[in-house]
Amino acid sequence: MTNSEFRYAHHPNDVKKYTTEELRDQFLITDLFLVDQIKLVYTMYDRLIVGGILPVSKPIKLEPTDDLKANYFLERRELGIINVGGAGKITVDGTVYELNNKEALYIGKGNKEIIFEKVGREQPYFYINSAPAHCTYPTIKITKKEAEIVELGELKYSNKRTINKLLVNSVLKTCQLQMGLTELHEGSVWNTMPAHTHERRMEAYFYFDLAEEQTVSHFMGQPDETRHIFMTNHQAVLSPEWSIHSGAGTSNYSFIWGMAGENMDYSDMDGVKTENLK
Repeated sequence: MTNSEFRYAHHPNDVKKYTTEELRDQFLITDLFLVDQIKLVYTMYDRLIVGGILPVSKPIKLEPTDDLKANYFLERRELGIINVGGAGKITVDGTVYELNNKEALYIGKGNKEIIFEKVGREQPYFYINSAPAHCTYPTIKITKKEAEIVELGELKYSNKRTINKLLVNSVLKTCQLQMGLTELHEGSVWNTMPAHTHERRMEAYFYFDLAEEQTVSHFMGQPDETRHIFMTNHQAVLSPEWSIHSGAGTSNYSFIWGMAGENMDYSDMDGVKTENLK
């Protein structure tokens, strides 16, 4: 079963007028993991799809939604998957890929049958992003051994973090989708600060590894008029191309960043000095 939503893009002048409830309704995704279901959110920001797949008692097949007007899900798309739970497996047109915690799988355009399964006692949580694709690249599994890993920040600034570039163009070929995983070290709570924007691409953040009763305040909006959204574990948020995307938690946590747009250069960003944020 697939549970799908459709969300439009927004002008920044309109977002300035949103109430807290309106801001959360338009950008926050709270219910990504539904038992034995696929949850998909199709956004008009670069037509990215954000989703969660939770196979508990049976395998789940990825089917196209009405929004795609496609014969199969990846007829005109590519797909990135990162498992944030226990061991699971994904079968792609008959080929099986086992995915452990914090491992990723890229699936190229044209693959027709994709099935998600639980393989052991622990529960896999498959987080997915999908973007339109113009050509086909090979399906590849990426672990931390194959990833590009960057250490950033300092504990004295509460932002020491490890960035795992998993599905990015420095590791493998994709059409436009880029995904990675950032882990905050114990004692650090700030991510993506100093803040930046990149109008060549949008972004989505998915927060996890956040302890019960803890929260992350995700900051968005134009640099001179920011907004915030309080989030809990296993929630995602959409970030328009004109918006900053940063956060601070009441404890350390991990998050997955996914991007789509016309530029895949990770360092392509317009920095914002911290003292200029409003």
